[in-house]
Amino acid sequence: MPDAQQTPIHRHVTRSLLFAAGGLFLTAAALAVVQPSAPPEPVFQARQTLNLAPLGAIGTQTAKPYVASTRIRRGDTVADLLDRLGVDEDGLLAFLTHDASARSIYKLYPGRTIEAALDEHNDLVWLRYVHTPGTSVKSGVDSSWLEVRPDGKGSFSAHERTMAATPELRIAEGEISSSLFGAADEAHLPDSVTLEMVDVLGSRIDFLKDLRKGDRFRVLYDAYMHDGEEVGTGRIRALEFINGGKTYSAVWFDNGNGTSGYYDFSGASLKGAFLKTAIKFTRISSRFGMRMHPLHKKWSGHKGVDYAAPTGTPIHATADGTVAFIGQENGYGNVIILKNFGQYSTLYAHQSRFAAGLKKGQHVQQGQLIGYVGQTGWATGPHLHYEFRINDKPVDPLSVDLPVARTLDPADHKAFDTLVARYQPEIKMMAALQDSRIEVAQR
Repeated sequence: MPDAQQTPIHRHVTRSLLFAAGGLFLTAAALAVVQPSAPPEPVFQARQTLNLAPLGAIGTQTAKPYVASTRIRRGDTVADLLDRLGVDEDGLLAFLTHDASARSIYKLYPGRTIEAALDEHNDLVWLRYVHTPGTSVKSGVDSSWLEVRPDGKGSFSAHERTMAATPELRIAEGEISSSLFGAADEAHLPDSVTLEMVDVLGSRIDFLKDLRKGDRFRVLYDAYMHDGEEVGTGRIRALEFINGGKTYSAVWFDNGNGTSGYYDFSGASLKGAFLKTAIKFTRISSRFGMRMHPLHKKWSGHKGVDYAAPTGTPIHATADGTVAFIGQENGYGNVIILKNFGQYSTLYAHQSRFAAGLKKGQHVQQGQLIGYVGQTGWATGPHLHYEFRINDKPVDPLSVDLPVARTLDPADHKAFDTLVARYQPEIKMMAALQDSRIEVAQR
């Protein structure tokens, strides 16, 4: 990734506050705008280049194509995107969904962009999908994209292209009123960054049950631009999340000698502690403790927490560990038991299938895919039964104090503190602006 000091900074702020790239100058117009909030970015955007001919030359010029673009949303299909772009070409949908040369469009990543150019007769000139934004450490990176054009024979041709993308450092800030993704949308934060934010702080915040109205986040992240358009995002560089009045922080640090990861502002690693949940964005269907067993209709102790989710939902290891058991075990059905560090172990039951190639004795990393939600064993519906054990005794994972994370070595602390000092002023400034807006609104 590019060094943050050498990267042009584009501060992307929710309330349409504009900052000069070379400093902290606020435009007069931005200072005047306190309320109301700027409207959300439209999910559909269009642009057209007008090349007007001199008088007397009308009709001798070739019209420029009309270019429309739309961002992919969760749950979108190729047909949805073509409809939003206004593309109505016979045979195009069938080509995109069946031709091997267009296979990169089979995977639609939320937050990324699809563009279509149409001529004056509303016929397709080209369709482009930037599916792989560049992630090189060079200052100019290449992004891969699919280009589809009519072949002049009643069908289409598809080719993979590359283009230069320019990295920028962006900052976004949001406040939760209904949901995390709702706040992220208002902050113009791509879904990919929102999901990474959940991954980064997953060992500190339970995003299933801990979020509250009024919680706030501020995040600095890498973005990749081409022709003035964002074509993708990279790594989160720094993050601050205020949850229930408590502030959690994260900074990406790489010492250049093989040690890298996210640490809080004090230098404690966010990896090593346990993730709060093994499934992203689901719901708790049964808690730890006494309950009426749904199958046996008797009161019994429930040794874990059940997370209801559709069959096939990915299951991730909540901490580093070694596979102590993988297979079938009575009421647990398909189950994996991980021996984590020290006295800790975790159990993941009722899986429909295990991750490919996973074997007993294999080491897994925190967040690694280990299996998929199912309904095997004694289960009345698809869910994950998760147990957290200390000295092989199940305890409530929602109330136990999770192990403290590792800290940076003293030799790396100086470089880390320099990095934090680079990012913290940006985050503190955002906090001050948000507080001032709240104060003005309350007068």
